[in-house]
Amino acid sequence: MNASSHSSCLVVLSGGQDSTTCLFWAKARYGKVHAVTFNYGQSHAVELESARRVAALCGVASHEVVDVGRILRSTSPLLDESASLAQYDDFESMDRAIGKRIESTFVPMRNAFFLTLAANIAVSLDCRTLVTGVDEEDNANYPDCRESFIRAQELTINEAMGMRDFRIETPLIHFSKADTVRLAQRLPGCMEAMAWTHTCYAGSFPPCGRCHACVLRRHGFDEAGVPDPLELRAAGKPFPHAR
Repeated sequence: MNASSHSSCLVVLSGGQDSTTCLFWAKARYGKVHAVTFNYGQSHAVELESARRVAALCGVASHEVVDVGRILRSTSPLLDESASLAQYDDFESMDRAIGKRIESTFVPMRNAFFLTLAANIAVSLDCRTLVTGVDEEDNANYPDCRESFIRAQELTINEAMGMRDFRIETPLIHFSKADTVRLAQRLPGCMEAMAWTHTCYAGSFPPCGRCHACVLRRHGFDEAGVPDPLELRAAGKPFPHAR
C-alpha cells in the first residue's frame, strides 16, 4: 500500500543501519517524516550522535532524543557494564554458536517500551503510523523483533487509544542484511548517511568488527557485494554521496 504524499509518520531511529534505511524508506513514501531516538543508558550511546547526524542528512520534519534514563533492567552487556560482550570470528561460526538461543544482548521489553512511548509521541504529532527497523531474520532471535510481536503491539496500541487505524510499518521484517543493503542503495541519500551510522555494540569507532552487530553488518555488505560506507569512512577512504 502506498502512503499518501500528504500523510506523515514517525520513525524510531536508533542511529544504526536498519533504522537509517527505514528513515530513508519513509522519506520516499510519506509527505512528512518525524524521528524519535531513545537514550536509555545504553553502553553504545555513541549511536545517539549518529541518529542526530542521520536525521539531519535526511532532512526530517523533526527529531527528538528522549532521555528515559536507566529504567530498563537487564543482564545484557548493553546495560550491564559487568557483562561481557560476546565476540565472533565470522558469520558462519557466529550462526552456529547462537543457533536458536536468544543472543545475550537482548534487553527484555525494550521494544514494547519504545513502541508504547513512540505511539504516544506519534499521536501528539498527528501521525497514525510508526516505522521501525525490526527484522526477525537477524540471527539474534530477539522475540520482540518478530512480526507476531509487532502485530500484537499494534493491536494493543489501537485498543489502548480507542483507534482502529494506527499502524506499525516494518519494511525490513523479513529481509536478510544483504536485502537491507540493496534497499539502501535504491534510496536517495541513504548510502551517504550509512557512513555515519553506528552499529557496533562495543560503542567503538572504528567498529570492533567482532560483536554480533558488527559481524552481521559486514556479512550483509559482503553478500550484497557492496563496500560498507562506514568502514570506508573509518579507513579514510571516499564513500558514496547523496544522489
